[in-house]
Amino acid sequence: MKLVAMIVAAGNSQRMGFDKLMAPLAGRPVLQHSIEAFLQCDDVTEVILVCPEERFTQLDLEFANKIIRRVDGGTDRHDSVAEGLAILAEKDAETFIAVHDGARPMISVAQISRVFHAAKESGCAASARPVTETVKRANQDGEVTESVDRDNLWLMETPQIFRSDLLSDAYRQVLQNGERVTDEVSALQLIGHSTKLVINPDPNLKITYPHDLDLAEKLITPSREALT
Repeated sequence: MKLVAMIVAAGNSQRMGFDKLMAPLAGRPVLQHSIEAFLQCDDVTEVILVCPEERFTQLDLEFANKIIRRVDGGTDRHDSVAEGLAILAEKDAETFIAVHDGARPMISVAQISRVFHAAKESGCAASARPVTETVKRANQDGEVTESVDRDNLWLMETPQIFRSDLLSDAYRQVLQNGERVTDEVSALQLIGHSTKLVINPDPNLKITYPHDLDLAEKLITPSREALT
């Protein structure tokens, strides 16, 4: 079975105030870490990078050991994924697509393989972690209005891996109906297909705000050294 990695990196980092994907992290751009994890994964045969050409040219991909293709992204995340799907030739039950947020630079090769193994069994799988904190719902003034039962609640991560024919069918419906989805699991729900969640035992931080870079810097060096 073939696994194609689609790394989504088309955002403009509005909440960050600067290009977070090209921000330095342990000596390399944030996006470079995400790409290298998939290049190091034996299961991955090809990488599709959804990003502007200017961002692509700033990356050091000279020694990439797999095919890397680039495509421009869209206005929203689901538009970018649709652009990536459009250049994929094979959309069948033997080809799987791992959609990954380029702003998650700490993804491990081991977790990519774990999610792929689960996807091969069920057709769809995603990296996630169960909610362990107490959860409250508040009003617009920040005042608690109720408690939320955390049983069976999960925080979604990436990669999210799907049979390419299923993901294509889901995105066909997304585009035809003008749906707005924030992840691919939501797209699969639209066609009535469930997704197996795979617990990630390692940090998989998403870089959203400047302080996230500081935290990632403290975590990523020992995490990467443990993989070598």
